[in-house]
Amino acid sequence: MSLAVVFGGASVAFWFCCPFWMLVWLLALPLGLTGLVRGSIEYRAASRQGASRAQPLTGLVLSSVGTVAAVAYMVFVFTHPDLLIQE
Repeated sequence: MSLAVVFGGASVAFWFCCPFWMLVWLLALPLGLTGLVRGSIEYRAASRQGASRAQPLTGLVLSSVGTVAAVAYMVFVFTHPDLLIQE
């Protein structure tokens, strides 16, 4: 299994398994970004070697989903700072 799939799967799994999104995006963002970088490296290597590109593409898609979710939540939190303070 490619490392891009592992990192991308972990970044997506955090969103579905952990209800504390305030902490999840701090873990999912670096995992997703690492999966994106690793997926692009693996995709280029597979293209040069003529190997199957299915796993690097799967890793890129999973990493993209995890990264976009983390960035969207981060933007939401930073544009609504009053939600963090519960009186």
